[in-house]
Amino acid sequence: MLRMEIALLLILFFVAMIYFSAGRKHTMLHRTFSILLVVIQIHLVFDAVTIYTVNHLETVPLTLNDILHRFFIGTMVLIVYLFYQYIAILVEEETGKPRNFDLAARIYLVVAELGAMLLPVHYAVTEKGNYSDGIHANVCYVSMAFYLLLCVWMLLSNWREIDRKKKFAIGAALVIEVCVSLLQAVNPTWLISGMGLTLMTMSFYLTLENPDILRAELTEQKMSMLYLKSQVNPHFLYNTLDTIRIQAQLNHDKPVADLLMRLVDFFRLSVKIDRQMVALDDELELLESYMDLMCYRYPELVCNYDIDPNLGGVLVPNFILQPIVENSLLHGLKNKGYRGEVKISAQRSKLKESFMEIQVSDTGSGFAEGKKEKIEDLLRHYDKQAPKLEGNSIGILNVQKRIKLLCGRECGLWYTENITGGVTAHLLLTMDEGKGAR
Repeated sequence: MLRMEIALLLILFFVAMIYFSAGRKHTMLHRTFSILLVVIQIHLVFDAVTIYTVNHLETVPLTLNDILHRFFIGTMVLIVYLFYQYIAILVEEETGKPRNFDLAARIYLVVAELGAMLLPVHYAVTEKGNYSDGIHANVCYVSMAFYLLLCVWMLLSNWREIDRKKKFAIGAALVIEVCVSLLQAVNPTWLISGMGLTLMTMSFYLTLENPDILRAELTEQKMSMLYLKSQVNPHFLYNTLDTIRIQAQLNHDKPVADLLMRLVDFFRLSVKIDRQMVALDDELELLESYMDLMCYRYPELVCNYDIDPNLGGVLVPNFILQPIVENSLLHGLKNKGYRGEVKISAQRSKLKESFMEIQVSDTGSGFAEGKKEKIEDLLRHYDKQAPKLEGNSIGILNVQKRIKLLCGRECGLWYTENITGGVTAHLLLTMDEGKGAR
């Protein structure tokens, strides 16, 4: 058994090396898995040591044995709690429902950890081997049952709303741990609890957390972004150049130079594709170049900005505002002859701490009948949509995918209708100046 624990520890050590050295998404889900990887390795060390000490009760001091077993049980309780947290966050991201059992899970964690540290430790000595039993050992069995039941309930009650691959990962992990726990309970001298926890971790790693999978998702989103940038509406280019040509014929003055400069600025900024995340100020500079040209072309079009100056350095996904604004113009203000206002605001979120909300509001014609529901469905099930290379929704779909990928599943894009007419696009983003994929 000691050799098995050492082998499990080495396997997870190499998994952790690969995981931490690869590019990862900085979300609550993946941070939880990172903590889990560290804690389970610490637990396996205590597991291996206690397998030796419990079978050498005659030579190892009883006090040392008790201390080691307390940390062994304590880390096991923490691991199953982290498994619960990982699954709860995963289900919340898939369904949008709050984690209703978090308070109970935390309270139980405190109670179980106190039990692991304070309850008396007893050892059973048998011909097949020794093991800890009694009320102290039961802490791990009760903890396992408590957290597994919470996970099973979350899985079954949200079965239809969870992605098939994620249902498989959660289900496989739960089945593995239930089977190992039952075998351990029936044959307490087998001491295989570490194997069950390791297999649960591996099931999540191979299915959901593998760096190759994450890199593939990142590559897909980057290719979508590059394609989106390459598909700048040619009519916009031709009409803008024609506007400049006519203006040059009518009067050879500064406006021509200004228009050319804004056009140059737009192309210069739009081809910055070496970074996935840019400062909000850089993103707004690109948008201002675009809107200056559009407002010159359509004199009755007005663009206003309301930007919190403290947010200028916050990192946001590259090239997310121009497609949203362009969508407002083409599907909102075009029907009104481009007469109206587009307003861009960026403020700290009033609903979520450490988040900001960018709004793009227009005074256009609003959604056509049934269009809002289609957009909501598209954005809600963005991860189930095949990459789009054409169509009216390519911009908002790719913006949604990149926000979710680079900022986390709790962030995203959604639309509301304005009381006075037109629509508002809402982008909820993280407010960490050092966050983002590189």
